[in-house]
Amino acid sequence: MRLWIAIHLHHLSLDSVQARWPEPGHCCAILEQERIVALSPAACRAGLEIGMRRASALVLAPGAELLARDAHAETRRLHEAALALLQYTPQLALREPDSLLLDVGASLQLFRGPRALARRVRASLAALGLHGRLGMGPTAQGAWLLARGAAAGALRLDSLARRLDPLPLALLPETQPQAAWLQGLGCNSLADVRALPRGGLQRRAGPALLLALDRAYGQASEAHCWFEPPPRFAARLELMDYVEHTHALMDVAARLTEQLSGWLHGRRRAVRAITLALEHERGRRARPPSLLTLAMAEPVWHSRHLLGLLRERLDRLELAAPVIAVALSAHETVEPEAVSDTLFPEPGGNAADHARLLDLLAARLGPEAVRQPAPQADHRPEVANHWQPAHHRARVRDSQPAGPLDRPFWLVEPARALAERGHRPVYQGQPLRLLRGPERIESGWWDAAQTQRDYFVAEDEAGARYWLYREHGERWFLHGLYA
Repeated sequence: MRLWIAIHLHHLSLDSVQARWPEPGHCCAILEQERIVALSPAACRAGLEIGMRRASALVLAPGAELLARDAHAETRRLHEAALALLQYTPQLALREPDSLLLDVGASLQLFRGPRALARRVRASLAALGLHGRLGMGPTAQGAWLLARGAAAGALRLDSLARRLDPLPLALLPETQPQAAWLQGLGCNSLADVRALPRGGLQRRAGPALLLALDRAYGQASEAHCWFEPPPRFAARLELMDYVEHTHALMDVAARLTEQLSGWLHGRRRAVRAITLALEHERGRRARPPSLLTLAMAEPVWHSRHLLGLLRERLDRLELAAPVIAVALSAHETVEPEAVSDTLFPEPGGNAADHARLLDLLAARLGPEAVRQPAPQADHRPEVANHWQPAHHRARVRDSQPAGPLDRPFWLVEPARALAERGHRPVYQGQPLRLLRGPERIESGWWDAAQTQRDYFVAEDEAGARYWLYREHGERWFLHGLYA
């Protein structure tokens, strides 16, 4: 199914320079060449209008916040949105200066349909602090026109035509050079222009107008230049004011993790560790950045999981100084493993669920508080394994032993001395019968715990088996229990 989602960031000028413009009562306007080009709702209620000069605006609203337009900031925010939205499709194109086009036909099944996908896209835009209108249709040009006109979406070409026909001509840039002529003919909508003779329209307006209409209605092919994510991820955000409490950093963290998730999807990578750098005041009272490093039990690429871990760490952090900027970097990335669903859900969750739980516990309790057993290159049973942080990945040259080893399920630590009767070891009053052995383990010459032992497998009258050893031919010790 061919389907496009177009995003028109109609408040990009405001979002780029003043994040608080949607607040009730915040009268804010953006000026370019001393004329208003964007308004907040409060400014509209105060009587300000697009095209009004600065002096006139101050007469009507003396307390209005008038800000200069920042074209570079708008371009940067548009690219941030493009990077974040790569988590929904790799086929994403920019339509500058304020729109994005997403080919989501191949993503519908993954995200459970167009409505659910549209909700996810809106949630990502909200996390980025952007306000946009979504249009949905089987052509990119048509979806873009629907987004600009705030019209309902369409899934088929026939319904798309019905949605496009009543839209005003001003939404299609190719009509503007001939706007006066078209209005003189009584053309006010796209349907009116399409009703004109094609030959005459092409001679008067040129081929660009007809081509734009044909692309919108699915009668001509479209070509796009896909957005490419950078080879490495590093995002930084300067704050508009000093931040002294970590809970105020969560919106910033959400904005950065959305970009990271999009970059990971776009590059087909997963991340093992990230670092959030909280930058403090510069100058004579400069302090080094506060670093929060998160190491994951398994590679991840979803923003929700990353944001949850950062929230746990930020809740436990006390800021040494106010924060003026936040930067996020990804250290170690790998190719993600293919994920497949099982026919029947496994009780207790799958491996990914277990890894997310370990990450959450490590973020809440500290990375050193969550540990897991790991093998160690030593033949002595009591030191052949050790505990390490759950996120640590030790390099194991060969995970398989050279041959089958007869080892017990449970190791008795420390080894328990046994009595001896008739040259046979005795455990709980019963003499044990030796089945196998000896197996010589001699190791540890490099430290104070050098051992030289002969290990045996023994059995009692009930059939229970034990792992015993003798040291230097002296008394017996119980070192393990078989299941």
